[in-house]
Amino acid sequence: MTSRALGLGSALRTAAFTPRTLRNQVVLRNSITRRFVQTESLTPAENLQLLNKQRLKRPSSPHFTIYQPQLTWLGSIANRVTGAGLSVLLYGFSIAYLIAPGTFDSAHVVEFVAGLPDGVKYAGKAILAAPFSYHAWNGLRHLAWDAGKFLSVKGAYATGYAVLGLTGVSTVVLTFFK
Repeated sequence: MTSRALGLGSALRTAAFTPRTLRNQVVLRNSITRRFVQTESLTPAENLQLLNKQRLKRPSSPHFTIYQPQLTWLGSIANRVTGAGLSVLLYGFSIAYLIAPGTFDSAHVVEFVAGLPDGVKYAGKAILAAPFSYHAWNGLRHLAWDAGKFLSVKGAYATGYAVLGLTGVSTVVLTFFK
């Protein structure tokens, strides 16, 4: 009863019922199978050369290029790229306005854009509208995920295709309608 209260019951049973020869074989095996390691002093150049040879023999980790592209990780990459691009554009224009407010004020920008050909205007609007639309719709998708909605694989793909469709429609609307 005391051994059970101390948690020694199973250890005492093992020691009591295991033959002495089996218990001694573990000690014997550990003492006989010693491995002796021979070391060698190397110069730093030889050490680097040995390390480089070992690195060539190591297996490389799987790279994303071996995987089939999936909507989820392509959408994640696109969200980061569009966010970074829009941020660079905003901060770039803001810094340009601070440096040269006479050149980058609204009147000069509107005058410059009015002088462009219609094809260039529509292309510029599409180039600005597509990342803005995608990032806005994907932000709403992420808000839905934060609320605990559409977290299954089926829901992630359904919202991913919805974001792509809404991006296309809103890009066309923002590009061609005033």
